[in-house]
Amino acid sequence: MQPARIFDAFPAPSYRGNQERALQDIRDAFATGNDVVFVRAPTGSGKSLLARAIAGCARTVEEAEPSEASGAYYTTPQVSQLDDVAEDDLLADLNIIRGKGNYSCILPGEEGTPVNQAPCVRERGYDCDVKHRCPYFSDRAIASNREIAAMTLAYFMQTAGSEVFRKRDVVVIDEAHGLAEWAEMYATIHLGPRTIPFWDDLRVPDLDAADTDPIERAATYAENLAEVCTRRKDELLAQEQLTPAGVRERDRLQELIGELDWFVSDYRDPQSPTTWLVDQTTPPADASTSDEAVGPSDGAGDGPAGGPVTIKPMDPERYLAHTVWDRGNKFALLSATILNKDAFCRQVGLDPDDVALVDVGHTFPVENRPLYDVTQGKMTYEHRDETLPKIARTIVRIMAAHPEEKGIVHAHSYDIQERLAEMLDDFGVGARVRTHDRDGRDAALNAWKASDEPDVFLSVKMEEALDLKGDLARWQVLCKAPFQNTSDSRVAHRLAEGQWAWYYRATLRTVMQACGRVVRAPDDYGATYLADESLLDCFDRARSDMPDWFAEQVDRMSMPDLPTFEPSAAVGDASATPAPTPDRSPTGTENDSTDSPTRRSRREQSSPLADVWDTDG
Repeated sequence: MQPARIFDAFPAPSYRGNQERALQDIRDAFATGNDVVFVRAPTGSGKSLLARAIAGCARTVEEAEPSEASGAYYTTPQVSQLDDVAEDDLLADLNIIRGKGNYSCILPGEEGTPVNQAPCVRERGYDCDVKHRCPYFSDRAIASNREIAAMTLAYFMQTAGSEVFRKRDVVVIDEAHGLAEWAEMYATIHLGPRTIPFWDDLRVPDLDAADTDPIERAATYAENLAEVCTRRKDELLAQEQLTPAGVRERDRLQELIGELDWFVSDYRDPQSPTTWLVDQTTPPADASTSDEAVGPSDGAGDGPAGGPVTIKPMDPERYLAHTVWDRGNKFALLSATILNKDAFCRQVGLDPDDVALVDVGHTFPVENRPLYDVTQGKMTYEHRDETLPKIARTIVRIMAAHPEEKGIVHAHSYDIQERLAEMLDDFGVGARVRTHDRDGRDAALNAWKASDEPDVFLSVKMEEALDLKGDLARWQVLCKAPFQNTSDSRVAHRLAEGQWAWYYRATLRTVMQACGRVVRAPDDYGATYLADESLLDCFDRARSDMPDWFAEQVDRMSMPDLPTFEPSAAVGDASATPAPTPDRSPTGTENDSTDSPTRRSRREQSSPLADVWDTDG
């Protein structure tokens, strides 16, 4: 790596904000011998441009010996982030490769067939005479032979050990704050009717029924299941031609075999630091008890049958070592919300002494990104019935304060979204409200963004990777503190070990990500209204992990003087109270009180554990 090249590799014609200082600090961090550099850069810092400059410091093919790694990888967990890179002319030399399912076959009669189901994967020994023009293989060849290959984190991890995408000199991971959680998700094994094509033929043991350790019993079962999957896969491979369904089954079996082998290998390794957890649901009353596929050697024959199984790793250091850390010499991890360097290093298997942290200051005026306290109580499950109607009425008042401006409400769950939509409709403001379901998320979001109407979008799980610049949204409401689901065994395990700092830090990270959705540039502005009282508890308990720029927002938080509850004003009545301008709070004064007596009393009355227990997601 040549850190001194970082300025020459910066792709923009000029610097803005703190970019030049950030490049200096990143250069110095690598130059002093750090193998890993965290770049904590808030919204608007131009992280993609910084990432391109870092990638440009990689050793070139001409500079490298034949045995040395060269070039760079750029990867991000967010598909939307990769789409943004593809559309940015300044990043045109990031050669993007996506999974096979994103490309269509070009053979006559197969134009609508995804490449992962094309004749080349359906027919044994198929020789494609247009492979050199295939969009997937063309993109793959370009990305593998150019200096910078760009891909999603999922594709990057899946290609670990690939002869095509070998180790490179520099790896840049954008939006890296969730790396540990993404790794846990990718390494989780789901055994059930949706993931095993012949599930109904299996007899699954009740992993808690025997005296043995449930994880040991799961490992034994996984060994036997891998053998069954291998036999099934070999039967498919022996066929001259497969249907698209057969191709999907073959590929799924191959994937499942790898997952099971990895789990057994890691679990049996006494040196592995990974902790494994096993969850099992109760089988339905009419579940099959056939043991044709998995015989008595699996330990299931004599015991009661169990239901679907989920095998989860915690802090999968060995998995990350194989899929990430072995893929490069130097690493840059970029995010606005890597909150605690040492804690993050422990989660992903890095030594904090080998990691440098570069902080990039926020360039957005704090008065353009105000936080407003409109808390109505706690939104935990046991308090929700009482609190949610109050929040719905508050949203009507906020809508009246912004009669001509679009807004987004982060509902956190579909249950909350549906109940809010019903209440707002009952109040008579439903004509200004839009929702989405699980299958139509993107279509509903894009339709709302494209509309010129000042509609309100009730969203679920859109706190990250959403760009609502300018008039796309001038305000937002956080209905519920986005605490991790305590019914998840990984969360419960960590809390049982007293990892409350991790719990509040994870929540703060999501809140900070959400706060950045409606303010995207130094001259942009947008208000964030906090409706769940538990958010204030989170701020108090995670205060030591807040970056200075967000702490400044929290310190300036005030309680707005909203219009009275008048639904007609919320749907655009001309007499509605106008929304506050960026330099004026809703109370009409600048720099309003940051800690009103009302808000202090609420915090002082909260329980030590802030009533965070929540199991409905």
